[in-house]
Formats: sequence, C-alpha cells, structure tokens
Amino acid sequence: MPEHTWPSEWLRGVLDVCVLRILSGGPTYGYAIAARLADSGLGAIKGGTLYPLLGRLETSGLVTVEWRAGDGGPGRKYYELTDHGHRTLARRAAQWEAFTRTTGDLLASVPDASRAPDHPVHGPAHHPHRRPDQPEENR
Repeated sequence: MPEHTWPSEWLRGVLDVCVLRILSGGPTYGYAIAARLADSGLGAIKGGTLYPLLGRLETSGLVTVEWRAGDGGPGRKYYELTDHGHRTLARRAAQWEAFTRTTGDLLASVPDASRAPDHPVHGPAHHPHRRPDQPEENR
C-alpha cells in the first residue's frame, strides 16, 4: 500500500486497536508489528511510539510478554494477546466501525471546495475588522 502521512492524533486514536488486531494472529515481536502496520498503510511507526504502547497493553492485561532466544542473534520479546485482549479487540473494533461509519456519513456531506465560501464561517462578505452595524460608506 502507498505510504501515507496520517495526522498523529488519528494514529493515537486507532493504533492500540490495530496492534491488538495484529496480535490476534498469534504471538509476534515489536519489529514485525511495526512492519505489519507500515504494510497496512499506516506508515512507519517509530519504536518510541510502539514500545510504550505495547507496555501499556501489557500493564492493562491485554497482552503477555515472553522473551525468546533469537536464531543466531539476540533474543526477542514476543507479545501475545490474552483472553481479555481478544474481548477488548472485539469491542474496540465494533466501536471503531461505528465511529468511522458516523464520521464517514458526516464527512460525505462536505460541500465541494470549489463552491465553498471565502471564509469558512462567515462567507465572503465577512471582514473581521468591520462592525456589521457600520454604514457601507464607513466600512
């Protein structure tokens, strides 16, 4: 998929449920999770974002962690979804689906930009330094 630069606040809102979804496929390690997120179109997620999130998921009881020996290299920390994590994923995925449907319906009604007024709230006649009660010649 093409690489996108998504607003960071959007990623913060959905990253945990995306990580839970990846982990629902079985135990895996941080680098592989980051690669799956990137391959899915979310872009490159830095370790400084991903590893604290994985720590919070562990603290919340949604994942367990196990160190495994590496094949000829250093060991890796594997993350696995708990039963609580599976239930949370199902609930959060349903909530996210409802949320995106709601926002999608709202945003589907955004007017064509070529027909939008000059000012998003007041239209082309609004001038922030003029009082509306001033006669035309004093404006």
